[in-house]
Amino acid sequence: MPGAGPSLAEKAYLFIRDRLVMLDIKPGEPINEDWLSGSLDMGRTPIREALKRLESERLVVAFPRRGTFATEVNIADLAHISEVRRTLEPMATAAAAERATSDDRQELTGLLTRLKPATGIAGNTELLRTDLDVHRAIYRCVYNPFLEDTLIRYDNLATRIWCVFVPRLKGMAGHVNEHRPLLTAIIKGDAKKAAELTLEHVTGFETAIRALI
Repeated sequence: MPGAGPSLAEKAYLFIRDRLVMLDIKPGEPINEDWLSGSLDMGRTPIREALKRLESERLVVAFPRRGTFATEVNIADLAHISEVRRTLEPMATAAAAERATSDDRQELTGLLTRLKPATGIAGNTELLRTDLDVHRAIYRCVYNPFLEDTLIRYDNLATRIWCVFVPRLKGMAGHVNEHRPLLTAIIKGDAKKAAELTLEHVTGFETAIRALI
C-alpha cells in the first residue's frame, strides 16, 4: 500500500539491529525475546522474523534448544570486511555525488553541523552514532537498494569492531571528521574527489584498528 509505514517486523529489526551494532546488546549476550516484546509492545512473531533477518546479516546466531545470541566480534573478519568496503564504498560515494537530489544535498549539509569535537569514551560513542548516520545518509543517495543494503550490512559489522576498540581510541574525532571533506565533495557533485576520500577513509579505519591489535 503506497505510503504504508514499516511493518512490525521491520520496526523490530531496526530496533534490535542498532543495539547490536552499538554493542548495547553485548557480543555473546542472549537475546531476550520477552524483554523485546515488552519494549516494542508487540508479539514474538515479528521479533522472530527480525531475528532471522539479523542472523543472515551475521549479527545474531541461533542454537537449537539454547536460543539466539549476539554474535561475537571477530577481529579476524576485519580484512574481509575492509576488502568489501574498499571495493564498494568509493563507487557508492561517487554515485551519491552524481545522483543526490537537492533535498539530499541539503540533508548532507545539515549533517556537517553534527561533526563537532567530542572527548572521552562517551564522546566517542556519540561520534560513532554520528558516523553511522552519515554513512547511511550517503548510502541513500546512491538510489540503488541492493547496493545500499550491502553497504549498510558491512558498515554495521565495521562499526561493531570500532565499538570494541572505543576505550583505546584516541583519534576517533579525527576519523569521523574526515567526513567533512567527503560530505562537501558529494554536496558539490565531485564524484572523483568523493571516491578518493572514501578509499582513504576506509583504509584509515583498517590501519587504525590494526595498530591496536
